[in-house]
Amino acid sequence: MTIYPAIDIKSGRCVRLTQGRADQETIYAENPAEVAAQFRAAGSAWVHVVDLDGAFAGEPQNLAAVQAIAALGMKVQLGGGLRTRASVERALGFGVSRVVIGTRAAESEAFVGELVQAFGDKVAVGIDAKNGQVAVKGWVATAAMTAIALAQRMDALGVATLIHTDIGTDGMLTGPNFPAQEAMLAAGKFRVIASGGVSRREDVVKLAALARQHANLDGVIVGKALYEKRVDLPDLLAIARG
Repeated sequence: MTIYPAIDIKSGRCVRLTQGRADQETIYAENPAEVAAQFRAAGSAWVHVVDLDGAFAGEPQNLAAVQAIAALGMKVQLGGGLRTRASVERALGFGVSRVVIGTRAAESEAFVGELVQAFGDKVAVGIDAKNGQVAVKGWVATAAMTAIALAQRMDALGVATLIHTDIGTDGMLTGPNFPAQEAMLAAGKFRVIASGGVSRREDVVKLAALARQHANLDGVIVGKALYEKRVDLPDLLAIARG
């Protein structure tokens, strides 16, 4: 299982939003690359980056910061505003290892299919769910589709990796929505990266146990709990290695 420490970028700074709300912002650092360097020093190979300005604007806004993180030699998984092939190509050109398509995946299967044909495993789909329904456009709108239904459609297109975020738990430090994550794992053979709610090491221990039951649980994204020092990254990496 892989631990994906998270960096959310807004106006060039490292922030966290509670349940994706722009008015619930906490600034943790002025320089996202410095935070990524700390993650790398702790032993993390991957970093999950979200361009929050991009998610709201519909086009990446913080690629200079993303490039600075990629230059550290980390594998960058990037989401936020990647809604055209040109923006995807630009991000990959900046050294991003995997792009995450969110809103556009719910709107256009043809778009996702085209990207998978062109870039294969470098394309993941982010499925953000609110009470089981798909949320889009920076979580300010919901689509008339369940998260499971969208996952199965993406599976049919050949998408190998899905990032499943439970909005109700995101940034709340209340623990993951385990039943929702288990339902997603059982819905197909695609790899699932769980996101939302990790608040203590026991949450990661439980997810690691789940990964032993479900080989397709690829990893977990950890954000606010790291910044609030509720968990220790080297410890989480050790748990994930088993």
